[in-house]
Amino acid sequence: MSKIIEKFALLINVKTIVTFVVIAVFAILALRGEFDAQATMQVVTMVIAFYFGTQHEKKDPGGDAPKD
Repeated sequence: MSKIIEKFALLINVKTIVTFVVIAVFAILALRGEFDAQATMQVVTMVIAFYFGTQHEKKDPGGDAPKD
């Protein structure tokens, strides 16, 4: 049970919340027809790429450097 709480605590940080809110807002606007789908997809893709890019960078701070 404590592992679930720890993972949930890691999930709730400002960057994660902002990412989910941006995706939700753009998805709702696209479904309502207030944005075209292409613009929505570009913004959501950028947000997701940034989010997962920074998550990967946290796990592997060495980057693409070859390991000896």
